[in-house]
Amino acid sequence: MTLKGESIEYNGKITWFVFLSSIIAASGGLIFGYGAAVTAGLIASFVASPVTTTLGRRASIIIGGAAFLAGSALGGAAQNIYMLIFGRLLLGAGVGFTNQSAPLYLSEVAPPKYRGAFNFGFQLCVGVGCLIAFFVTYITQKIKGDWGWRISLATATVPALIQTISAMFLPETPNSLIQHGHDQEKAKTLLQKIRGTENVEAEFDDLIKASEASRTIKHPFKKILERQYRPQLVMSIAIPFFQQVTGINLIVFFAPILFMTIGSGVSTSLVFTVVIGIVGSITTILSSLIVDKVGRKVIFYIGGIQMFIPLMMIGGIMAAKLGEHGGLSKGYSILILVLICIYVSGFGLSWGPLSWLVPSEIFPLEIRSAGQSITVAVGFLSTIIVAQSLLAMLCHFKYAIFFIFGVWVVLMTAFVYILLPETKDVPIEKMEKIWKEDRFWNRYVGDAQI
Repeated sequence: MTLKGESIEYNGKITWFVFLSSIIAASGGLIFGYGAAVTAGLIASFVASPVTTTLGRRASIIIGGAAFLAGSALGGAAQNIYMLIFGRLLLGAGVGFTNQSAPLYLSEVAPPKYRGAFNFGFQLCVGVGCLIAFFVTYITQKIKGDWGWRISLATATVPALIQTISAMFLPETPNSLIQHGHDQEKAKTLLQKIRGTENVEAEFDDLIKASEASRTIKHPFKKILERQYRPQLVMSIAIPFFQQVTGINLIVFFAPILFMTIGSGVSTSLVFTVVIGIVGSITTILSSLIVDKVGRKVIFYIGGIQMFIPLMMIGGIMAAKLGEHGGLSKGYSILILVLICIYVSGFGLSWGPLSWLVPSEIFPLEIRSAGQSITVAVGFLSTIIVAQSLLAMLCHFKYAIFFIFGVWVVLMTAFVYILLPETKDVPIEKMEKIWKEDRFWNRYVGDAQI
């Protein structure tokens, strides 16, 4: 990669060590996809920031898995409402810690050339977790008595147990080791093992410089408000917010109801929902193969177009047909399904995984944990707002709700075009250069010193 004529490229390759470590870290997405208390997750994301900074990324992942494990076990064995509430709080705490630390871990251990592909594993696990949760709920709801919901809650111990136990074997990231003042030779040896080469001087020197800068920061949440970090602050708020106003919640939360509304039976609507989940997961896998080749912005553009057109068409079809007859013919129902699959594939290609990747790779070390906490908290808060208002919007706007989300897709795609620099191939500890070279953000971060 070249920045103003200077090539910045670290030595290293994809090793089994970093591959297995990334799989373990990405598995944290399973518990997020499986579902948890959103409010408790929002609060926990801020608590997780100092923990991730002080104890490290690995410790935060373990705490998240253990909290989710305890919450799911407590929920399954609940004897009263208080046990259920406390269990939900623990579930949310687990998600908050995991979402705060796992994407950071992935971005720090992955080779810069393949950082996007490794980070996408988190979103893939989120999608798989959602599918597992759907199947478990579908099966257990038919069980008589109170065993159905107990089994549904207790089953969540499986992904939590996988994350907690496997994370104990994770190494800490070299970035975190150096930041905590550990033996530099130990950190360098780990970096050599991760990269599969002894020639890691360039990357190691950058880690040392980043660590020295981070140690001078006592209050990262206060620091991120300074003018020089304005680009990162804007992205940490805008990107997770935009992810939630893509309209994906309209599809995920109300897909069964939507299909029943347009004339499909209960069983058919459930099958359609599974198909949608599978389509999203497959598209995320395909996107991981190209994200480090074509770049983040191109995928944002493609995904934006791929989501905008179906939203407009679905709104148009429902306005023209559903309002007249109170239902849709089989042909139009199939067309709606196809359009929704196209939309979901666009989300799985772009805003689904990129909303985790981009924030996790843009923050300098001194504000990295704080920035990720803001990203996670804004995502949770936006989820709460959208989820709570979605039913009222459906009742009030009806088919026009698809047009509303379509407008948001246009706005967020324009935002990416104007304000988000390309981060492909840029080492995570060199990311400040993209802001210094950007025509808009340069006024905030000062002249590029490259």
